[in-house]
Amino acid sequence: MIDYAQARRTMVDCQIRPADVTDRALLAALLDVPRERFLPPHLAALAYLDLDLPLAGTPHNPTRRLLKPQVLAKLLQAAEITEADRVLDVGCATGYSSAILARLAKSVIALEEDAELLRQARPQVTKFGNVELVQGPLVAGWPKRAPYDVIVLNGATEITPVGLLEQLADGGRFVGVLGRGPATKAMLFRRVSGALSDWPIFDAAAPLLPGFAAQPAFVF
Repeated sequence: MIDYAQARRTMVDCQIRPADVTDRALLAALLDVPRERFLPPHLAALAYLDLDLPLAGTPHNPTRRLLKPQVLAKLLQAAEITEADRVLDVGCATGYSSAILARLAKSVIALEEDAELLRQARPQVTKFGNVELVQGPLVAGWPKRAPYDVIVLNGATEITPVGLLEQLADGGRFVGVLGRGPATKAMLFRRVSGALSDWPIFDAAAPLLPGFAAQPAFVF
């Protein structure tokens, strides 16, 4: 039988800390949240490997995955989340990232467009009084609760996510992976006095989220 608590400690000590993730609250959340509960039962034994793991979504979304623990942890650390922050978690899938965020932020809007993934997330995240699950197109965000102090994109985008960036509060931060394939960058966008700045923060690959693909270029 797998000792999942020990597996979590090994994940944090061997994957997360060596990647320069030092935020104590974030490390505590990663140690506390049982990642195996957010995966299909037959994949639970793989929960703490350094992999993007497939989810049992609907047939039209066969590529939805949980982000690698290291990539998620580095994105969340870069977002500098505080206990006063309101967070939009875009592409929450089965809710693992939302469960982590619930321990760091004041409130979390967990956005998912896949009804089956949302169904799987509900029993895992409704136990947190500061998480609200909502369903809608990921690329549209959730303007009803905007603006947000932090927006987390649980995957990659090939386009600049203008609609999401417009939902940032002044001083707000957006984190996600820009590009497709192995040569992509995790990015941090920050809104200050109405102006947006962006920085590459580390090399990262992540699954492309639905709605965030670039339009095919016209070729003569």
